[in-house]
Amino acid sequence: MNKSKRSVEEKLSIVLEGLKDSTQVVELCRKYNVSQSQYYRWRDLFLESGKKALEMGRLSPAELQLQNKLQEYEQIIGKQAIEIQVLKKTANLLR
Repeated sequence: MNKSKRSVEEKLSIVLEGLKDSTQVVELCRKYNVSQSQYYRWRDLFLESGKKALEMGRLSPAELQLQNKLQEYEQIIGKQAIEIQVLKKTANLLR
């Protein structure tokens, strides 16, 4: 099967099966007609994403402060964008 036609669920199932101690990667790849290099790419992506997901819940105080400041600035920018749109519409009506 072409690798681009595999669903996320299929890839996840293959990776999880490969992570079990009892399963040999060579046999697994043969079983699902996947190259070993492709399997290892999927596995590495899976493990790295899992690591990032676990780290997201553990922000340092400095990171939390920066995140809060960023949200504050995004709100300010959003309000200013709306004000600019209103002013532009008002200016067009006065012409």
